Amino acid sequence: MEQVAISEFKAKCLAIVKEVQRTGVPVQITRHGKPVAELGPPTPPPQGKSWLGNMRGTAKILGDIVGPIIDMDDIEALR
Repeated sequence: MEQVAISEFKAKCLAIVKEVQRTGVPVQITRHGKPVAELGPPTPPPQGKSWLGNMRGTAKILGDIVGPIIDMDDIEALR
């Protein structure tokens, strides 16, 4: 890991950030020879499941889901 003094980092910040982005190698920023921060490439986003089918297996079917809810003789609009 490359080390850069904080004063040099302040002067060359954009160039150092571009170099880290290009190479993927982190840079350690030091003050008086002691590390104070590290600049590295971002961590990749987690690869989650697709939202399609995400709730599969969580529902429970109770009773008849195809037939009518009420008796057809009770509906006045059908008479």
